[in-house]
Amino acid sequence: MTEAILFAITIVLPNLALMGLGFFMQRQGQASQAFIDQASSFVFNYCLPCLLFFSVVDSEVDYAKQVLLIAVGVLITFILFFGAELYAKRYIEQPADQGVFVQGVFRSNMAIIGLATVANAYGERGLSIGAVYMGVVTILFNILAVITLSRVSKSVSDTWISRIILIVKKLATNPLMVALLAAFAYKASSLPPITGVIHTTGDLLAAVALPLALICAGASIDLKSMLSLSGISMQASIGRIVIAPLIAIAVGLSFGLTGIHMGVLFLMVGAPTAAASYVMAKAMGGNDILAANILAFTTVVGMFGMAIGAGVLRGFGLM
Repeated sequence: MTEAILFAITIVLPNLALMGLGFFMQRQGQASQAFIDQASSFVFNYCLPCLLFFSVVDSEVDYAKQVLLIAVGVLITFILFFGAELYAKRYIEQPADQGVFVQGVFRSNMAIIGLATVANAYGERGLSIGAVYMGVVTILFNILAVITLSRVSKSVSDTWISRIILIVKKLATNPLMVALLAAFAYKASSLPPITGVIHTTGDLLAAVALPLALICAGASIDLKSMLSLSGISMQASIGRIVIAPLIAIAVGLSFGLTGIHMGVLFLMVGAPTAAASYVMAKAMGGNDILAANILAFTTVVGMFGMAIGAGVLRGFGLM
């Protein structure tokens, strides 16, 4: 049991420490909103793509064996999405709140907190598996987000064709998706391994990705939003940090996942609400204040939920 507790602390505490540093910098006036925006853009457009590309290209993971893990992740996403949709239609009145609630429940922060925690737990091998999982499930996240948020659109030009075009554009211009597709194509080809200056530069950019992303996440925390939870935001937060991890464990075990695959599944599904949920909610006319509240609360509290879940799974030898 002691080993399980230490494991849980080890994989979560570094992330919390970096987020705490970012929050401290913000409170001290050392991290302005302009710095956060520019650093986040730098991470998203350059550092994370390098991290994903080289983690896939350099790995010896048999990606054919990840089919079951990805299929389980897709199934869990659908369960959370349709469950949240049914709940929202029955208990939430305002359409502008419904889509934000649903997105807050099913969409986790895989690219930053999920990957960082997986890397802490399993190193390069876990990072490679997590990158592939993220690449596939991210496509589904974007599709479902557009579907649930489009209920509030009042534009005549907003049709299903325009929504499909929006999804395709988002995926085609997403640096993370481009990096993953490029990595798969390179790995499938007979090209020689990447070495020398290119690889060294890529490694340096990759090394910056997760620490800087976590610092920016901490600097973006709004205590007022986090402590001003409404009934709806609390319900969504419970769905993300309690219900989602429990469903991940139940479905994962029912499909026989254990070890690193169960660990990757739990940590990716159990991560807090994705930062992109706020951006999409605001862009598509959803309740952006509600989205900010959900994001702030789950970002902090969800980390402790991940630690507890990881400790329990490790204690039973399942992760």
